Amino acid sequence: MNQSFLLKVWWLAIRPKTLSISLVPVMVGSSMAYAETGAITWLPLLVALLAAMLIQIGTNLHNDVSDFERGADNAERLGPARATASGWLAPVAVRRAAFACFGLAVLLGIYLVWHGSWPILLLGLCSVAAGWAYTGGPRPIAYSALGELFVWLFFGLGAVMGSYYLQTFSLGWSVFIAASMVGLLAAAVIAVNNYRDLDSDRKIGKNTLAVRIGRGASQAEYALLLFTPYLLLPLLAYLSHSGWGVGLPLLSLPLSLSLWQRFRREQLGPAFNLVLAQTAQLQLGFGILLSIGLLL
Repeated sequence: MNQSFLLKVWWLAIRPKTLSISLVPVMVGSSMAYAETGAITWLPLLVALLAAMLIQIGTNLHNDVSDFERGADNAERLGPARATASGWLAPVAVRRAAFACFGLAVLLGIYLVWHGSWPILLLGLCSVAAGWAYTGGPRPIAYSALGELFVWLFFGLGAVMGSYYLQTFSLGWSVFIAASMVGLLAAAVIAVNNYRDLDSDRKIGKNTLAVRIGRGASQAEYALLLFTPYLLLPLLAYLSHSGWGVGLPLLSLPLSLSLWQRFRREQLGPAFNLVLAQTAQLQLGFGILLSIGLLL
């Protein structure tokens, strides 16, 4: 295996198309803090961003090898090729890389704990443990109906509120609402993944929420995850005492409507993978617009 192909394989293994899921909450939480205080402390922001991305990368790599070992990444799977299942990377190498990412995140967390005290320690330990438990242990989160809840909690509430706390050492209802918006859109990415893989997941006993509730209810779930953040915008404006700028995320609503239509009508297969990638892009666009709007 030549060097360029090896680098490409590792790049694919970390799943770059969805890495913005860990970037957006840090951006939104920090923007809210700056909007309220008029100041930003850059080192905690950058360290938090890097730690969040390392946890997501570690989770993705651990998922890659664990799904292979559990038989989830088989020939019937409709998603993109995975590095371990395709034989491009050895399972031991992928697992070591996953734990290296978790270990680096813990090291970065030492500084964040020094800066933010015990609430950040608790959040950090829970985040790393949950990243491993997503596909590790006897009862992986990804093999249950809790996948969307996991993402809402850790890539919504935890990451946004944690980033805000690192800047202000306080919390409030407005940041909870903003965190919920970000987390719901991140959970929509998982909903697309589980909807696409419903049939193959059912065969191997991977009882995701999509497997439990079926395709019709999963379509309703996806709509709920996509559109609830827009419905929460007036409440965020009220709680944060913000102006018209908080309405900027409405500019992304046409993309949400398009994704909803395609989610219902698109044939399951490679084309559906684009719906997943663009759902992650929607969360990124929503987060950027929200961050800008908070600062206006």
